[in-house]
Amino acid sequence: MGRTLPIYRVRAENIAVESENKIHDDQVAAKYGFRGGLVPGVTVYGYMMVPIVEMAPEWLERGSMRLRLMEPFYDGEEVLVLAERGNDGLITVTAEREDGTVCARGSASIRDAALAAPARLPEHPLPAMEQRAAPSSDNVIPGALLGTVIERLDLSGGRSYSERLLQFSNDILARNFRLGPWIHTASEIENWAVAREGDKLSARGRVLERFDRKGHEFVVVDVTIVNSDRLIQTVRHTAIYKPRMAGGQRL
Repeated sequence: MGRTLPIYRVRAENIAVESENKIHDDQVAAKYGFRGGLVPGVTVYGYMMVPIVEMAPEWLERGSMRLRLMEPFYDGEEVLVLAERGNDGLITVTAEREDGTVCARGSASIRDAALAAPARLPEHPLPAMEQRAAPSSDNVIPGALLGTVIERLDLSGGRSYSERLLQFSNDILARNFRLGPWIHTASEIENWAVAREGDKLSARGRVLERFDRKGHEFVVVDVTIVNSDRLIQTVRHTAIYKPRMAGGQRL
């Protein structure tokens, strides 16, 4: 039989108010039709993973997650995470506001341990911060390698392992392009091994797709995260790199 987990409740925190991405700033976010600065998508994902990891800790080593972020959470809102494991082993999870608005959906599963890991993307030079180009249809090119981000895994500040690991996929975009306000919308995540705090991780990326939809400009990137010779995680990461402003205007 399926199993419904107890509701996990958490108060949303906008940890990115001071970040370069001003979609997390109240005044800038209002220009795009939002009530305030957006709580980062990776933070919402971290909330959603709590009941999944508690129920299936092996997910961190060989789990997958299909995440879709539909509506934002704002700082101080209560987040209700509802998770259920079906008879087929698939775990469905939603993150909702108190009024029942579903802001994010996901489906998680545990992979067969015998499944072979995919090939790693190669490392590629990272541009200097001051030399990053503003993204456009001319330079967001499908198939192009992105500069590699190499950092140690830092779990300080109360950020969960799941959240911090997915942050590397955000960092790939932010370290390769001089982005204006931008929005993380979806991720397809596959875990292949567990990293430890302090491990030096190499996050490598490649542009898969660029497209326009409803006045927004999207990018999809493939990311592989490697620790020495171990593949830790692969991600197909989708973001609006140039959102439409409220009223259809653009910056």
